[in-house]
Amino acid sequence: MALHLNLLHEEILEQRQRQRDPLKLGMLALIGCGALMFLYYSWNAYRTLEMKSRLGAKDREWAKLEPAVSAAQKKVADLQGTIKTTRALDEYIERRFFWAPLLQTIAHCVAPNTQLTTLDGNLLDDGKGVSITIEGVAAGREPRAAAEDLRQMLAEQLRRNYSDVKVEFKALEDLDTTVSLGGTRVPMARYNLDITFAPKGAAQPSPTPTARQKKR
Repeated sequence: MALHLNLLHEEILEQRQRQRDPLKLGMLALIGCGALMFLYYSWNAYRTLEMKSRLGAKDREWAKLEPAVSAAQKKVADLQGTIKTTRALDEYIERRFFWAPLLQTIAHCVAPNTQLTTLDGNLLDDGKGVSITIEGVAAGREPRAAAEDLRQMLAEQLRRNYSDVKVEFKALEDLDTTVSLGGTRVPMARYNLDITFAPKGAAQPSPTPTARQKKR
């Protein structure tokens, strides 16, 4: 059997010990962890820079779009103001009262032996009613009866177009003067009629009181 001598036994043992040195192994592990941490933070830094770049691009886009957005918002505010004004005008138009048909109705009720001297009409503050005062004179053998006929005629005709019609005498008195009617002298009477009614389908009053309208 052959005998082999290993003259480098001690050197090989020292080399193996150096390779198994715990400090060296720890340093290698630390270097590996440091490399991993460096790669991790480098990746995060890259993502941060990318996000900042995208944010800067969005800021530049917003800087270009901001004037158009501000103009659009201003236009929307102007349109909303126009819409509110239009609605207010529509409500006013729907609530307004037409005097011409009323005057035409009154004119058709006046007989030849009656005469109107004053007509005062007021639209009430609540917007739901109309008040009219009529002064005049009536002539005939029974001037009071002629005035009563006018009152009844007004009540009948007004009820056709309005609701809650009330036609009442505030005053009715005979006059000492006479007038020629059909060639005959007949006595006269002065009357004062108070008329109130509500337009059919009257709108609800607005929150703020409107100015009192008057027509003579």
